[in-house]
Amino acid sequence: MSGKPKVAICWLGGCGGCDEAVVDINEAILKVVEAVDLVLWPVALDFKYHHVEAMQDGEIALSIINGHVRNSDQEEVAKLLRKKSQLVLAFGACACFGGTPGMANLITKEDIFDWVYRDAPTVVNPKGNRPQPKFSSDGKELTLPEFYNQVYSLKQIIDVDYYLPGCPPPPDLIMNAVTAVLEGKLPPKGSTLTPHKALCDTCPRNKTKPSRIGIKDIKRIHEIEAEPNTCFLVQGVLCLGPATRSGCGEACININIPCRGCFGPIEGVEDSGAKFVSALAAIIDVESEEDTKRVIDGIDDPVGYLYRFTMPTSILRKKRV
Repeated sequence: MSGKPKVAICWLGGCGGCDEAVVDINEAILKVVEAVDLVLWPVALDFKYHHVEAMQDGEIALSIINGHVRNSDQEEVAKLLRKKSQLVLAFGACACFGGTPGMANLITKEDIFDWVYRDAPTVVNPKGNRPQPKFSSDGKELTLPEFYNQVYSLKQIIDVDYYLPGCPPPPDLIMNAVTAVLEGKLPPKGSTLTPHKALCDTCPRNKTKPSRIGIKDIKRIHEIEAEPNTCFLVQGVLCLGPATRSGCGEACININIPCRGCFGPIEGVEDSGAKFVSALAAIIDVESEEDTKRVIDGIDDPVGYLYRFTMPTSILRKKRV
């Protein structure tokens, strides 16, 4: 019987990019496989959930869980892994904050079903059929996972020990996190396994920022030919670097795209969107009320800009009905 620590990797709701990110550590994954016993990784290996159910509680040393929770099946798997694991790592923006699927919290479950099963131009559904959690036919009962009213981050469903954000997390931070677990060199429970700095602090464009930024107009990135070495905010392009945690390697910045916040709020901040609004208010440089309104109206989609990855864990959370 293997004496290696048992590790589970599981994908709940999401795009699959986080599982790809694990593969992207390249040959280093061979060292991980040598050091651990992978007991669950549905996207890559043929293990079943009943294998996990048969384990002792706490038998798994670490469960790396990516993806948000939107249905009962995802909740069941999350709670199963929590029960069987000593440590749970929320892996990626969806697990940590709800991710981009969390933007669906701006509308209701009924809105979604109306569009998908009735209103979309390509829908042909004359009987108005919709998925039901339970359906009986010929004396047999069929079941589907229950679709919840909102998207949840992992910590809103189970107790989470550590967080590794990103869309997806970069390979160096993945290896650092796994190594910290294997070597028992983890920070206090609840920590985010990334640098404790704002993205602006590590951004190569930081040196181009003047002592005080003054924004007179807000431009969207596709509307201008952005100078590749100058701070986006100086150019009037919204960049969430001041309110977003560092650690991504400035991947978007390096291809001349402003930060959209996939690493979530900086240390000590609960709501990165609210933090950025505060920062933005301090750098709008206009005199009249009319000009202030003009600048603010230049933000075409405020919630989309500020909460693209963090809506379910923000102070907004979801649409009220």
